[in-house]
Amino acid sequence: MAEHRSMQRAALLDAARSLLSEGGTEALTFPALAERTGLARSSVYEYFRSRAAVVEELCAVDFPLWAAEVSAAMERASTAEGKVEAYVRQQLALVGDRRHRAVVAISASELDAGAREKIRAAHGGLVAMIAEALGEMGHAEPRLAAMLLQGVVDAAVRRIELGAAEDPGAITDAAVSMALRGVRG
Repeated sequence: MAEHRSMQRAALLDAARSLLSEGGTEALTFPALAERTGLARSSVYEYFRSRAAVVEELCAVDFPLWAAEVSAAMERASTAEGKVEAYVRQQLALVGDRRHRAVVAISASELDAGAREKIRAAHGGLVAMIAEALGEMGHAEPRLAAMLLQGVVDAAVRRIELGAAEDPGAITDAAVSMALRGVRG
């Protein structure tokens, strides 16, 4: 029974990822989840009490995996500058990933304060990863620089997701260049 519930929950989360990446938060409805998974709508409520609960679970499951991929890319770099480049490139490489698109599609206004705090803490983990590399580079304020660097990444993510006229590779290269020039000061 527990295994069946676990499989149903995973199927619901997978359906939620698809709905969010295809149509944004408006597409994530309990009737749509039920249709995608073959469950009755009332059954969806047995797993999640609200859309916000689905979103919170997606963030809890997917964000650590995404952060681990960024961390692994940074660990493969042999220099602090290489870590900065890996940090930017890996996040932008993940833009096309359904897990990332789903998390980005989520509107923070739909979440309760606890869920928003969990997401902020997860993002804080990303910032802490890069702050360490910036400290190694001798940056006077590595935490501030890390937050600003994440702003560059976030802007590049939005540009790629908008389907901007520029090639995603060109956006990535520009973000890396801006990041490296900026952190060198």
